[in-house]
Amino acid sequence: MTALERCRWPKLGPRYDRALRAAVEFILERFEAQGIIAAGSIVAGNPGPSSDLDLYVIHEKPLRQRIQQWFEGVPAEIFVNPPAMVRQYFAEERYRPCTANMLATGFVILDDAPVVEALRREAADWLAQPFDVPQGELTMRRYLAADAYDNAQDIAERNPAGAVRILNGAVDDMLRYAFLARGRRLPREKAFLDELARLDPELGGLAQSYYLAPDAPARFALAERIAQCAIGVTGFFAWESTPEAVTVEPDA
Repeated sequence: MTALERCRWPKLGPRYDRALRAAVEFILERFEAQGIIAAGSIVAGNPGPSSDLDLYVIHEKPLRQRIQQWFEGVPAEIFVNPPAMVRQYFAEERYRPCTANMLATGFVILDDAPVVEALRREAADWLAQPFDVPQGELTMRRYLAADAYDNAQDIAERNPAGAVRILNGAVDDMLRYAFLARGRRLPREKAFLDELARLDPELGGLAQSYYLAPDAPARFALAERIAQCAIGVTGFFAWESTPEAVTVEPDA
């Protein structure tokens, strides 16, 4: 029995079924895959107009690769990694565990080695671990968001476009802080505002209004309320970082 014949297939609808099969055939021609896992909104059953197939490929060779390709008119992202690299991603993606989510919740198309199920169990374990952010890092994130908000205010009159650009980044940082300060990992970008509304309905409503605000004055007014709700300050605040020892190289 060939690897293709050992594959299992989710029911996605004719268009996506054809695209997925073409993508898997492409993978099997290019790689000696131990496992293939399909994830993302198409597999979850809630695709949008520009949704793509997310395919995670596990193989033995010590190389990683990322491929974007069209299959039957459907875009696909293919992530190819050996097990050691997958485990490294588990550790690195602590705040937004993209790899662990794909492996733990995706549909297993091909499972040709025990390591595939082992990695899926490890992914689930990572997602189930208690999560918190060190207080020093939280304070730094709070400072950076407040500082960006101050910078946006500083140039609001002389450079409105630049101010809104900085303000958008500040608000994004404030909303991320709201998750981390509550011991919650950052959600996927597509689901961010929905998850925020579940986490904090008031803050979620303010964020929705901010991103749909018609002009800069409205955005600044909403950003002030978001700052009060998310980080508890609307600008400069007193704080100290923990002293750290440093190694100073002698002058040549």
